Amino acid sequence: MNKLVITLAPTGNVPTKALNPNTPITNQEIARDVKACYDLGISVAHLHVRDEQGHPTSRRDLYKDLVDQIDALKIPIIKQLSTGARGGENTFENRGQMLDLNCEMASLSTGSSNFPNSVNHNAPELIEALALKMLQNNIKPEIEVFDLSMIKNAQHLFKKGILKGPMHFNLVMNVPGSIPGTPRNLMFLIESLPPQATFTVSGIGHSQIQMLTLSILMGGHVRTGLEDILLMDQKLTTNVELVKQVIKIAEALKRPIATPDEAREILGL
Repeated sequence: MNKLVITLAPTGNVPTKALNPNTPITNQEIARDVKACYDLGISVAHLHVRDEQGHPTSRRDLYKDLVDQIDALKIPIIKQLSTGARGGENTFENRGQMLDLNCEMASLSTGSSNFPNSVNHNAPELIEALALKMLQNNIKPEIEVFDLSMIKNAQHLFKKGILKGPMHFNLVMNVPGSIPGTPRNLMFLIESLPPQATFTVSGIGHSQIQMLTLSILMGGHVRTGLEDILLMDQKLTTNVELVKQVIKIAEALKRPIATPDEAREILGL
């Protein structure tokens, strides 16, 4: 079994200081948490940025600043930039503007779904445009799966040559409005993946420990961080505490942790 690749999602688009004071909002805070969690054993950082008012954005200048800050800290992490639908205007020009920066991965939702109070809108032409720009810039997509159809859509893009194999998927479990985080649903998604694919599992909210533990047992990889969960044992938590929890689970299950270079080999970068 491959070593375990741990991804940190430190911020996302939803958490605020009001919801959890430990949420990193500024680029300096995000880079600080990435460094602290890299020292513990993460190998991938899934990155979002916020504007001067703390609102989600896809602004290239802010992504560049964050990438530069992480590089300045000499963290050999795999930088994975988000192209998610909550970062402002839902156009290719907006959502793909950061895809020429110094990163190895970016998120790619291959279908639309529901969030609690909005639509995760990804039109077919937008998906193809983002995937093509990633291909042109040698960026590996992490295919964000909120439902089964997104796996099937990715296979369609693979047949068209827009996505290259082996593909890597992030199975996002338990977002309200999308697939519930149950063992049966997770098994169904894993069994639906194409041959040779690798996968990470994100467990949102209370589903996190169960979903991540199952992924570790089944040879998959895991994502944690304040983007996905704000509480541990009913108390406000931190990115560092969440990573430590994952490492304890991996140690109990005898799954060694991958370094960034080992993760690059596992993920086919």
